Amino acid sequence: MALSCPKDCVCASNIISCSNADLKGLPLHLPPYAAVLDLSHNNLTHVRAEWAPSRLLHLHSLLLNHNHLIFVSTEAFINLPHLKYLDLSSNLIAFLGENLFSKLKELEVLLLYKNRLSRLDLTAFEEMASLQKLYLSHNMITRFPLELVKKDGALLPELELLDLSSNKIKTFPVDALKDLPAWVKNGLYMHGNPLTCSCPLYNLFSHWQKRQLSSAVDFEEELRCDIDQNRKGIRILSLSNPEFMNCTKVMEQSFIAYRGDNVTISCDTRQRGVTIREWVTPRFERVPQENNNSSMLVLTNGSLQISNISMEDMGPYICYAVSQVFNETLYVHVTVHNFTQHGASDTLNTAYTTLVGCILSVILVLIYLYLTPCRCCCRSSEKQANQQEDSINSSMLSTTPNHNAEVAGGKEVSKRHMTPSNAQGQNGKCKPNRSPKEANKGAQKAERKMSDPDSVSSVFSDTPIVGVSQSEGGRGCSKDKAGAELVGLL
Repeated sequence: MALSCPKDCVCASNIISCSNADLKGLPLHLPPYAAVLDLSHNNLTHVRAEWAPSRLLHLHSLLLNHNHLIFVSTEAFINLPHLKYLDLSSNLIAFLGENLFSKLKELEVLLLYKNRLSRLDLTAFEEMASLQKLYLSHNMITRFPLELVKKDGALLPELELLDLSSNKIKTFPVDALKDLPAWVKNGLYMHGNPLTCSCPLYNLFSHWQKRQLSSAVDFEEELRCDIDQNRKGIRILSLSNPEFMNCTKVMEQSFIAYRGDNVTISCDTRQRGVTIREWVTPRFERVPQENNNSSMLVLTNGSLQISNISMEDMGPYICYAVSQVFNETLYVHVTVHNFTQHGASDTLNTAYTTLVGCILSVILVLIYLYLTPCRCCCRSSEKQANQQEDSINSSMLSTTPNHNAEVAGGKEVSKRHMTPSNAQGQNGKCKPNRSPKEANKGAQKAERKMSDPDSVSSVFSDTPIVGVSQSEGGRGCSKDKAGAELVGLL
């Protein structure tokens, strides 16, 4: 059996251990029954295609960690069709070639942490439909490989653990990762990266923490980001502090629907392989899984479907996820608005129309108050024009009784107007030696000016009419002026 066990190796049944053997090359002759091959802690630098010339159909675990590997051939694993566990950690690998692992269709665990990977050729992971755990931490990766886990068309559809911690990633596809299933988020480790701080990043990890996802709970202290050059290594979950970014604290979001909608609520459990999902309504009634003409139905993928949702369907729903090793209870609060989405738009249009109508009404009122022609201004201009008509002809031609109080005097008025103009002194002042009759004529003329019926003060004023002295522009000549005025009016 010496030929069956390679030199410098220890064989125990189907386990072959060549660890710490100071190997500089891979053993060429391996027993076909080998199931586990340990080549760790050696001085290997290359893994070439010819290292396994024959097919090893029983080999399921290969350990090449803690070597000095800088090159791995794309044909290196072609004769290992049933390999499930491959450890290439703690080496010097800087690049993954095209279709490097595509032949390992049954591989479930791949360890590549603590290498020098700076970029990934995503074709290296093609046709790996069985891969569940991928460890890429402690490398120099600068871009998040979203293609590995994206919701539709992921390269690794069965992946449930992706460790990208302690790399050089600064940006994070927050919006894309929000839609991932909880069992993917639960195993997505991003701590130890120089992430750029932002409120969406805080909301994402805060939500994961509330869901008690392992990626946020197990490494809460290591989830840090950089705000600027002076503020680095800030705990992401402390960004709600006003001292940093004052991000709004995230709350568990409820499912929002509108009356009459057909909605589907997912039982977003963080465990993969759940076999049973049961739903309980807010009235503590179990939702049937078979179609019995009910408005609620549990679909084959475990989601709850509610047709023509109404206000009575609002409230907390409970999903019980049961597997062989784990049970989980999820609560989803459904809020139903008492209008349809179309009705909400109509309501908005009606409110907008009402607002526009109110604004137009206010404008019309302002126009009425400030732009309508003012009666007082027009009357003032008329008054000014009347004051300019202070002549004998204008007084004789006036037919309005209020404007010409002398009309009632008949012939006496005509005689007064025929009096020579030299009866009045210069500047309208009365001569000291004129007769009382001439004084009465002068007083009546002055009264026509002071008793203007268009004057608001003369019509509505409660102040008595008092004659003025000669010093006030010659408008009065004696204390008997008031009596003469009353005689002239009568």
